[in-house]
Amino acid sequence: MRTTILEIDTSRRQVVDITDDLDQFCGGGGDGLCSVFVPHATAGVAIMETGSGSEDDLVAALERLLPRDDRYRHRHGAPGHGADHLLPVLVSPSLVVPVIGGRPALGTWQRVVLVDTNEDNPHRRVRLSFLSSP
Repeated sequence: MRTTILEIDTSRRQVVDITDDLDQFCGGGGDGLCSVFVPHATAGVAIMETGSGSEDDLVAALERLLPRDDRYRHRHGAPGHGADHLLPVLVSPSLVVPVIGGRPALGTWQRVVLVDTNEDNPHRRVRLSFLSSP
């Protein structure tokens, strides 16, 4: 098994495409599975189409589902920070991507993204772990 950590700054974007990093990491690795994991309580990873406005649509949907106001019991940090702690319930902190011939077996429009609505911490890590078949 091989593992690497991506260091990502989310200060300018709430949805960050990490597919190229995943592709590079899996390159030449044969067949197997790549685990993508975010070790944070306020971020997640997802597979979605990007570049067509979907990122903004996702952020808008999350804002409707998790409004940033004072309704949450978890109240430290920026206003509405309690919503950030509910994000991983809707956008999982992990996913597994099949890898075939050293390439993530994603569909034509599928991209792997980091989702982070937490303005208090723009420094994120994503752990990629590749388990290949013998």
